Amino acid sequence: MTGKGHWDLPWKRRPVEEAINFNPAFCGELIFRAVRQYEKAAKRSMGLPLSFLVLPLVLHKQTRDELPQKADTAFVGWVSGRGPLLAGLPDRALRLAPFTREALLLMMQQGFLVAQGDGIAPGGKRFKAAAIAARTTEDTDEARSAAELVGRWFARQGQPGLVMQALGVKP
Repeated sequence: MTGKGHWDLPWKRRPVEEAINFNPAFCGELIFRAVRQYEKAAKRSMGLPLSFLVLPLVLHKQTRDELPQKADTAFVGWVSGRGPLLAGLPDRALRLAPFTREALLLMMQQGFLVAQGDGIAPGGKRFKAAAIAARTTEDTDEARSAAELVGRWFARQGQPGLVMQALGVKP
């Protein structure tokens, strides 16, 4: 349902499920959390291609449930033990790319993220506690935590290209 130009449709005209699950504010918050944790851990901006892996990893419940508990888990070892689960990741990344782009644009327009060198970094604006819904689902909370973990985990991996190669994704 993400055909060419589809992501340009007004939100009122999109399917309800899509509007709920892939709204740019929530997707942007997840990417922001990953970028912020990456920057804290690596002391540099997150490579833009890595931001396109956040949503496919944290929104897909089966993958999210398999993420390690700690960011110091060996990345290549984790990937090699989950071939069948990760086989669909490249396709998910491709299908979610329009939502990632839309979320990145929103976060940059609002000042939460900025382009920095060859990547993205937290901007001057921060999420206020009041801006995050007081009542959330367990699924939403898990996605937020997973996004932060993914940011820290990616920061420990060195070159973004190695992460993408291990996951079978091309920039």
